[in-house]
Amino acid sequence: MLDIRNLSKNFKNKEVLKDLCLTVEDKSIVGLVGVNGAGKSTLLRSIAGVYAPEKGSITLDGKSTYYDMDTKRKIAFVSDEAYFPMGSTIDSLKLFYECMYDFDRSAFSRYLRTFELDPKASISTFSKGMKRRVSLMFALSIHPKLLLLDEAYDGLEPLARLHFKNALTDLLEDEDVSVVISSHSLKELEDICDSFAMLENGRIVSGGDLTESKSNINKFQLAFREELSQNDFAGLDILRFEKEGQVYKLVIRGDAVQTEEKLRAMNPILLNVLPVNFEELFIYELESRGNRS
Repeated sequence: MLDIRNLSKNFKNKEVLKDLCLTVEDKSIVGLVGVNGAGKSTLLRSIAGVYAPEKGSITLDGKSTYYDMDTKRKIAFVSDEAYFPMGSTIDSLKLFYECMYDFDRSAFSRYLRTFELDPKASISTFSKGMKRRVSLMFALSIHPKLLLLDEAYDGLEPLARLHFKNALTDLLEDEDVSVVISSHSLKELEDICDSFAMLENGRIVSGGDLTESKSNINKFQLAFREELSQNDFAGLDILRFEKEGQVYKLVIRGDAVQTEEKLRAMNPILLNVLPVNFEELFIYELESRGNRS
C-alpha cells in the first residue's frame, strides 16, 4: 500500500505540493487528474523518490520511497519525458535493468513481441510512441510493487494502448501492485481506473471510488409547462443550470434516487436521466470549486 502523509514540496520560493495526503491500496489503479500546473508530475516524481519531501512522508508498505533503496527497486516510474542514454538499444538497457531490478526475462520477451520492437535498433531512431512502448515494456518487466505512469498514453497508437491495458490488467490479477496513472485523456483513465484523485493547487481536493463518485453527480433533462428559475429548485445541490426554451438541463450533486424523487414531485412533463462520464465529473468538480479554466 502506498501511503502519503502531509507531503509538502517546494521549488525555491514556490510551494508546489501542500500538506498532501493520499492512500493507494494494493490491486488499485488510481487516476491522477488536475489542470496543467496542478502538481501531478511533481507528485509522481516525489512518490518515485526522485524528489525528497520538504515535509511529510511517502511510504510503500511502511518504508520510505526516498530513503529505502530496496523500496526504490520495487517502483517503476514512466515519466512524461522519456530519457535514454545516447546510443542505447533495448538490449543494452536490458543489461542495466537486470543489474538494478528483479527483472523477469520471460515477461520481457513476451512484451517485446507484443509491442513489436527491435531490440538491436538505436532507441534514438524510434518515434515518440515507440519510445513510450520501450518505457512501458521495461516498467512491466520488473514486476513492480508500485507503478507510476505520467501521461502514459501520450504518443501510443490505439493498438499499443490496447496491448498496454491488457498487460496492466494481467499484472493486477497476478500481483499485489498499486498503480497511479495521470493522463489528459480522461476517457482512457475511465476505462481502466477504479478510483481517482483530483489535484488542485498542490492538494488532493476530491477523490475516491470512480463509480461511486459518478453516481453522486446526476444529470437530468426536464421540461415543465410553466417557466421556472434556478430558485425553484431550492434544496438541491445544483452544479450546473441550463435553460433552453421549456427544456432544462441540470447537473445535481447527491443521491440519484432521492434527487429524482424530488424532481418528479415538481410534476415535470419530461424527465430524462443522462449518463455522466469521468471527463464530465472532472469538469463539474472544477466548476463547483470556482475553477472555469
